[in-house]
Amino acid sequence: MSRVKSVVSVALLIGGLSSAAVSAHHSVQAEYSVDGKKVTVSGTVAKIEFLNPHSYLTVNVKDADGKIAKWGFELGGVAKLRKEGFSRADNGGVKPGDEVTATALPARNGSTNGYLLELKMSDGRDFKFTTEQN
Repeated sequence: MSRVKSVVSVALLIGGLSSAAVSAHHSVQAEYSVDGKKVTVSGTVAKIEFLNPHSYLTVNVKDADGKIAKWGFELGGVAKLRKEGFSRADNGGVKPGDEVTATALPARNGSTNGYLLELKMSDGRDFKFTTEQN
């Protein structure tokens, strides 16, 4: 009987770990508004991080009073970005201090976060990202 308990315990442990990993990855629709609304902000790049399962871009945006608001944008995974011409090797050609305009799906919770759809660089480069397969 104790062997059965051991097998069941191991199975439950594996199942619990698997479900935790799955819940850590979320869908775009769960976090961001996908009803056609978009948000566009302009500012300077504070940081770019190439991570899996998603990468992140932080942009400092000045409001009308000159106060800085940090906007966080989620992007796809490294492999997906590379496929779209946004390379991890050179941070997509994006570095802190670069002037950018970001268009994104807004966060459902009203925060200064979004899922990046397009990134326009001051030098004329224009990266377009999709939400397919997220």
